[in-house]
Amino acid sequence: MTTLSTRPTQTMTVDTAPPPAMRLRELVFGAACAAAVRAAARLGVADALGDTPAGVEKLAAAVTAEPQPLRRLLRTLSCYGIFKERPDGTFAHTEMSRMLREDDPASLRYIALWCTEPWTWAAWPHLDDAVRSGDNVFQELYGKGFFEYLHQDAHESAQVFNRAMTTSSRQSAEDVADLLDLGGVSSVADIGGGQGHVLASLLEKHPTVRGTLLDLPDVVAKADPRLRDGGPLAGRVDIVPGDCRREIPVSADLYIVKNILEWDDHSTLSTLRNIVAAARPGARVVVIENLVDDTPSMKFTTAMDLLLLLNVGGAKHTRDSMVERMATAGLPVGEIRPVNAYLHAFESVVPQ
Repeated sequence: MTTLSTRPTQTMTVDTAPPPAMRLRELVFGAACAAAVRAAARLGVADALGDTPAGVEKLAAAVTAEPQPLRRLLRTLSCYGIFKERPDGTFAHTEMSRMLREDDPASLRYIALWCTEPWTWAAWPHLDDAVRSGDNVFQELYGKGFFEYLHQDAHESAQVFNRAMTTSSRQSAEDVADLLDLGGVSSVADIGGGQGHVLASLLEKHPTVRGTLLDLPDVVAKADPRLRDGGPLAGRVDIVPGDCRREIPVSADLYIVKNILEWDDHSTLSTLRNIVAAARPGARVVVIENLVDDTPSMKFTTAMDLLLLLNVGGAKHTRDSMVERMATAGLPVGEIRPVNAYLHAFESVVPQ
């Protein structure tokens, strides 16, 4: 006679993490993942896929592609959580794939394109040379500096860069506006502020504050429409074309410097010292930067750090390196606060 065991069933746990050899293989094929994201963004697959799952034939017709290669592309992306392949063979959106849509509020489409532009594929194999020399490899590769090349020889890439920077600035502007207390502040200067999205967000939130936007002439010529003539904030804004590394002819109660101190040390210190020279004692200075020792975003920020080494010889900062450079320029750092998962704010007051 057979008796049934009364012992509780033991649940087998399986370690799904890949072994080190497989993980390393996955990492060295990382270019395939980046290329797949770029291909999906250029094809517009995320835009073609709506809220309802769709078959690959329908998607292929919408983006003018062959069904079987498109299935292979989507299968690869699905491994990383970008799109989801369903049991019936159709594909559906995931949170990440929606960010490749151009109309998504959190869209990263242009940032994905920017980080995979043609020049990046040419530069990455020379990372060892950059590490040996400590300088960028762009001049040797292209015969001119990065920004010269971008605006003279790679107009499409320059447009992608502008769209990517605009996207990034818009998405963080509200976070910065929510973080900063403007009590007692009547004037704000956004130094190297690009198109002025942070400044516009601050002025919308604080209707009694005036603002100044300073950046290179070609940049401020394309300032946020809210700040330009005819815009709702134009009457409270001065737009000043200039190079913050040379001079900052602006007096304000609060100076904001966001994501521009990524050059060589000389340029970084020049900018900070120019603020000290222009500011009255007691003025606040808030420097906002990505950090390479910010644990939640280190994979992103350390990759950007290496890209900066390659293209301009620049670098992302650690907390200590940012504090050191600000102190050297005459700006002792007080509080350091997170803005969001990617940014930190370093607060200082111009001393007497």
